[in-house]
Amino acid sequence: MTRLDKPIRRELEIEGKLYTLTIDPDGLKLSEKGRRKGLALSWTELASGDAALAAALQASVDP
Repeated sequence: MTRLDKPIRRELEIEGKLYTLTIDPDGLKLSEKGRRKGLALSWTELASGDAALAAALQASVDP
């Protein structure tokens, strides 16, 4: 298995918008192409289930 020791960046299109997905030793980051800020998720949050809980909570308060 290859060790993740440096960032991997991939471009993807979601609903007609371009995004950059960065996977690094700290976690994942999804940001709009050309922007610095985006959604970040650490490996610890992902493994513990906190990410799913946060997504469910956000979905429950969005109109």
